Amino acid sequence: MKYGKMMFIVSLLFILFLVGCNEKQTIKDDEVIDEPEVEVETDESDNEDSTDDLDESEVDDVTQDDSLENLDDDDSEVEVMYQINQANWAVEPITDEADSNVVLLTIDDAPDKYALEMAKTLKELEVPAIFFVNGHFIQTEEKHEILKEIYQMGFSIGNHTYTHPNLGQISEEEQKQEIIELNDLIEEIIGERPKFFRAPFGVNTDNTKQVVEQEGMVLMNWTYGYDWESAYMEADALADIMVNTEYLRDGANLLMHDREWTSGALADIVTGLRDKGYDFVDPNQIQRPSK
Repeated sequence: MKYGKMMFIVSLLFILFLVGCNEKQTIKDDEVIDEPEVEVETDESDNEDSTDDLDESEVDDVTQDDSLENLDDDDSEVEVMYQINQANWAVEPITDEADSNVVLLTIDDAPDKYALEMAKTLKELEVPAIFFVNGHFIQTEEKHEILKEIYQMGFSIGNHTYTHPNLGQISEEEQKQEIIELNDLIEEIIGERPKFFRAPFGVNTDNTKQVVEQEGMVLMNWTYGYDWESAYMEADALADIMVNTEYLRDGANLLMHDREWTSGALADIVTGLRDKGYDFVDPNQIQRPSK
């Protein structure tokens, strides 16, 4: 009996011992459970950092978008104020703010030999102009770089056909090729399609007019020019006639070429026109047709 009572007590103590061990293990298990919670908090902290990075990226995107908008705004700051009169090819004001006492300078057959020199002269004199390009003059990397430099100096680039043919003497398909292929090449070189078109010899057809309109270019010929005439293939004579001709008037569209004597006369032409009170039209202010 005493032995049985003793075994009962021993058994009871053993059970109590097991209960105590289980309680200790439960506490340890709780401690193990706490560790992942700490890790989760760390992950949340990392996510907050990631969110911050994302916000910075979004800010960068907004800043970049703003920069692009600013560039667009800069372009839009050039107000359209003139149009080309298709009857006499003169530049006409279309707003009350536009100065009528102006002329437009244009240079054909660029870039042959003197276009870059002429661009530098005009840049120094702060005079805008359109350089009308022939495709056969931009067939080398050297000429590509010259055209880029002229464009990057701020001058407008026009289309003067690929091979300088008389457009009235070739087929409609060839006319289109002369215009479109040159636009493609110029865009490949400078990243922008020409905004202006001038036909060789001033010969346009209904077909070429349609192509030019579809390309969103301004069609133009000229008011006067002299540098292809033998009497004016000398700088002083050319400068004199360009400034003192009877054809000089408000809005005159002046035609010149990439020639040695024209390059030599250019500064005197600009000075003479300014002395007569003329300013120079920014080609970007000329109205273009909508495509």
